[in-house]
Amino acid sequence: MTLRTRITLLTAGLLLATLLVLGLALEGLLRSFLYRNLRLELLEASNQVVRLLNLGGQALLEAGLPASLYAELQLLPEEDPALLAKEGGISLQKSPALGSQRLLLKEADYRALLKQGEVWAHAELPREGPPLRLLVYARRVEVNLSGTTWKGLLLVGRPEDSLESTLAQFARIYAGTALLVLLLSILLARNLVARALEPLEWVARRAEAISERPEALPEPEGKDEVAALVRALNGMLSRMQKAFEAQTRFLQDASHELRTPLTAILGHVGYLLRRTPLTEAQKESLEVVKREAERMGKLVSDLLELSQSGTWRMEPVPVRVLDLLEEVREEFGKSFEGKIEVEASPELWVRGDPDRLHQVLANLLSNAIKAKAQHIWLRAFDLGEKVVVRVEDDGEGIPKEHLPHLFERFYRVDKARDRERGGSGLGLAIVKAILEAHGGEIWVESEVGQGTAFSFALPSAAPPPPPR
Repeated sequence: MTLRTRITLLTAGLLLATLLVLGLALEGLLRSFLYRNLRLELLEASNQVVRLLNLGGQALLEAGLPASLYAELQLLPEEDPALLAKEGGISLQKSPALGSQRLLLKEADYRALLKQGEVWAHAELPREGPPLRLLVYARRVEVNLSGTTWKGLLLVGRPEDSLESTLAQFARIYAGTALLVLLLSILLARNLVARALEPLEWVARRAEAISERPEALPEPEGKDEVAALVRALNGMLSRMQKAFEAQTRFLQDASHELRTPLTAILGHVGYLLRRTPLTEAQKESLEVVKREAERMGKLVSDLLELSQSGTWRMEPVPVRVLDLLEEVREEFGKSFEGKIEVEASPELWVRGDPDRLHQVLANLLSNAIKAKAQHIWLRAFDLGEKVVVRVEDDGEGIPKEHLPHLFERFYRVDKARDRERGGSGLGLAIVKAILEAHGGEIWVESEVGQGTAFSFALPSAAPPPPPR
């Protein structure tokens, strides 16, 4: 997920949370306002009825209350909450809105009313569909009938439908408005984020366009964060350039210095082969020394060329995998006290530079020997368009946390032990670079105490045409 998308989603999420909280707060305020007004209206209606009762007269509820109010005056023959909840008191007068129905409360509401003298409650009146829900204000009153004072209850209520309808309409209007605001805000935020990140994208494009050798980025005007980032990158690139130059000088100096001892080695080996009597074993050993010295001389020349041009020189040709594996086994078999087995079909061919591929296998075998392996297997498999070569050993193994870093430059699993064994941390990085230059890849599997298996894949090739 891109940074632009993450920032846009974060902004949208914060805005959505804000709109939800604001909507809930507004709905709560509106609900409180509407119900407070309804309570005040019911309280005023109740007070009006009490005033009319004190004046006396007939049909007080019909004349004294609006038709939209549901009210009933009940006499109390006895104060039994259970009986009142079931049958109500003696209905003295009712508002026209009630008709033949009774306005009854729940038993708990009657109990609170008799104890406290007044109560706010909810009541339901049956009708077609869902029952009519009322908010009811009930209070104790005294009624004078024929010179006798009777205790009674006055219940005044009004439907909550209109209030809930108003609240539902507000919720629909607010939800639609909030959704529209959210969509417009997402579009605006995406546009603003894109404009804000445009300088960073420019820096990324310029950085991707840099060649293998680092070059300074053009610094934008101003003193904002992007300009600071570009200056920091230019400082890093300047240090990298100095490191590249130091590396180039080292490669050039090392290449020149190595040529002299290699020339001397080849000269003395050639003299011994031509002018001295040798046994077959001695001659074979000197041939190996000569071949490896010549290979090293070629590598030194390549290092010199790499330091000047920045690229490896490669001469890809069809290479028989079995010959390559046998050559490496012969080279290491005389000094290795364990056993090296080769399993490969003579029909497997790859296209590559023989010396480079030999360097890859020699490096992997050398690592296996350093890991105290006693048995090494060199296997090759045909996978159609690719050939997989596998170097397995029964050595010490490598801890899992080190496996992702093995092919990094100068990375060593055990620095102290590798230093004793002559490791520099560059071998596997060079192996990976050579294989990638051939269009291949490499991976590793290992368990501590069980051994290690390095596998690499190369594009398969057809055998060369027979010589005429």
